[in-house]
Amino acid sequence: MKKYEWKLQDVIMVSLLCVVFGVVYLAAVYLATFLSTVFTPFGLAPLANELVFGIWLMAATIAAYIIQKPTVAIIAEILAAVIEVMLGNWFGPMVIVAGFIQGLGAELVFAMYKYERFDMTTMLLAATGSCITSFAWSFVRSGYGNYSLGLLILFFIVRIISTLIFAGVLSKAMGDGLAKTKLLKGYAIGRE
Repeated sequence: MKKYEWKLQDVIMVSLLCVVFGVVYLAAVYLATFLSTVFTPFGLAPLANELVFGIWLMAATIAAYIIQKPTVAIIAEILAAVIEVMLGNWFGPMVIVAGFIQGLGAELVFAMYKYERFDMTTMLLAATGSCITSFAWSFVRSGYGNYSLGLLILFFIVRIISTLIFAGVLSKAMGDGLAKTKLLKGYAIGRE
């Protein structure tokens, strides 16, 4: 059971990651807004969010990959969302609810493997879990039910590709890169 207890260094690492990703998340909001403007003449403004959506799921997967303990994915997404809102995300506190839902998708996958498997397949599945829960939330919260089936399929395909790239492949690569520096030797990823 000790494996599942958080240490002070775990709290500090998750906090640091969330500060970084809170800033990154807010930058992604501005990027999506710019892309939305570009896509508006074509009637595809909502597609802009889908292109960058994987960025908003990265805190969950990278934090869980480094710490490898229960609740890390959920807590990381919530904290990153809180910081994003505090920095000025104009969508307000609803972003925090979205953070919980996004983190839950990844958390369920890591829990399925009892927090013992963190290979590329697991990271891609965790990213997919976040993608599915976030898309369901978009369906409810953002009115995706009003779009045609063809547009919904396009949105989901673009979101899953973005998610696999950012929250799957890139998060694992960043974690592996940090581990190679020996800065993470006190964490599960650094002991592997």
